[in-house]
Amino acid sequence: MNIFLKYVFIFLLGSIIGWIIELIYRRILHSKWVNPGFLVGPYLPIYGFGLVLMNVIYLYFDEQGFSIIASVVAICLCMTLLELISGLIFLKAGVKLWDYSDNKFNYKGIICPTYSLIWLLAALFYIYFIESKLNVALDWYSNNISFSYVTGFFSGILALDFVYSTKLYNRIKEFAKSNNINIIYEKLKIQIKEFQDTSMQKYSFITPFRQTRSLFDYLADYVKNNQLFGTDKPDVKKKEKKR
Repeated sequence: MNIFLKYVFIFLLGSIIGWIIELIYRRILHSKWVNPGFLVGPYLPIYGFGLVLMNVIYLYFDEQGFSIIASVVAICLCMTLLELISGLIFLKAGVKLWDYSDNKFNYKGIICPTYSLIWLLAALFYIYFIESKLNVALDWYSNNISFSYVTGFFSGILALDFVYSTKLYNRIKEFAKSNNINIIYEKLKIQIKEFQDTSMQKYSFITPFRQTRSLFDYLADYVKNNQLFGTDKPDVKKKEKKR
């Protein structure tokens, strides 16, 4: 089977599974159904890249004769590094997709020992419970190569989603930079959900930012509710009206 198609399949599988995990986690944490992540569709690319990393690292370490402990530690370190790089990229733009600020010994709210431990446990779970099943799925995929058309279709949907979400993200990033603040994506989505529930308006789970109010109004409320600055800045309002 083509190596590229194999890893595209693993990436998409990891992205979808990760989205489901985060969706349930946020439901438990906030008692609300909030669409997790940067994209609007049911996938989280960071988990897709994570599953690819786990697969590559484990296979390499296994071929080299390293112990499972070495594989687990390597996966944990690489996943933490992936989280750090991703977090820094978004943080530089003034936007956080997640926030670990309440956890001890965190670094800029994007990595912390608690979640590194979770990655360690995830690596163990992958090696003992997922890896063999993933190989079964890959064997099925190699025997049903026509399924690659489905993989290609979903890859195309993800690419379109990325373009749409990037445009939306750039507007939020511009607001954050012009006001010298950091915006936590998840908290903003929860705020929109709470507003829609309170005002008895229809809430869109897939596209929470496309509501009856403008994005700027939600961002202004976010700033006010989190007391990031005292008054709205005229230049920001002016820029938003031009859109």
